Amino acid sequence: MNKKLVWLVTLLLTAATFADAQQPAKVARIGYLSSASPVVASAQVEAFQKGLRDLGYMEGQNILVEYRYAEGKLDRLPDLAAELVRLNVAVIVVGGGQSIRAAKNATNTIPIVMAQVVDPMEFVATLAKPGGNITGLSAQQAELSGKRLELLKEIVPRLSRVAVLGTPGNMAGPEMKETEAAGRAMSLELQPVKIPRSAGPKDLDNAFSTISKGRANGVMGLSSPEFSLHGTRIAELAVKHRLPSVYRDSGFPHAGGLMSYGTNQADLYRRAAIFVDKILKGAKPADLPVEQPMKFDLVINLKTAKQIGLTVPQSVLYRADKVIK
Repeated sequence: MNKKLVWLVTLLLTAATFADAQQPAKVARIGYLSSASPVVASAQVEAFQKGLRDLGYMEGQNILVEYRYAEGKLDRLPDLAAELVRLNVAVIVVGGGQSIRAAKNATNTIPIVMAQVVDPMEFVATLAKPGGNITGLSAQQAELSGKRLELLKEIVPRLSRVAVLGTPGNMAGPEMKETEAAGRAMSLELQPVKIPRSAGPKDLDNAFSTISKGRANGVMGLSSPEFSLHGTRIAELAVKHRLPSVYRDSGFPHAGGLMSYGTNQADLYRRAAIFVDKILKGAKPADLPVEQPMKFDLVINLKTAKQIGLTVPQSVLYRADKVIK
């Protein structure tokens, strides 16, 4: 090969390499749908973003996330889901039954990743083979409701009647059934107290008035967006009525409630990014098994315990993942 030909080949290869380098990296666009506000959902969003970064995704560089928040107005979810579909996102990430339902009704083709759900069987054929455009992670809340009741009984040995806060929908669901079974096993009387969807402060005041009249000596909340949105008010009312309370979300004791026991939310949302990564690389949600939670947290607020005149046994405190003093 003569020198001119070698020079020409080198020049062409260099030009091709330079051209490839100038091609913009492909940016994947995904949707994120939440029933909460940006402030309430901030910890979950941060965990999801960390999961993306751990996998090499940088927002604005090789991935773009379209965030949509219903701000507690659940009737906005269908329109927000439809908006993400119109944007033709590659994946929609959702958490909670209401958001998943809205996304499911909006599309049967765009992959949907459940960051958390109480009853995944409502949305998939089987856990091992989801079979449609939905997969993700179970929050396993139904199975944990009995454990919450046990913890409440352990902290309040004289516990006899527990008010169970829920919406009309989840009062008939698997979580309530598990709670009823646990209540029977512990000889506890349950007082179901329904609040409407999109409940406001007055609804919560009325609910605790009903609880007080029913002479419950403990309160437990079922999984619901309403309780996440109004955690501080529910905690205040429980303290006002001097009622030991337990909920699934660790935000509850941080807001002034007594105790929470449930799946580690941050871990679920971090792992949701793994599903997104697999789908962007070609995996089909129909073939990605729904995963169970791996981390669980028990959080106790000792300041609240003192306010309501309760002494938390050391045996429970030793098992707590976090104690708020």
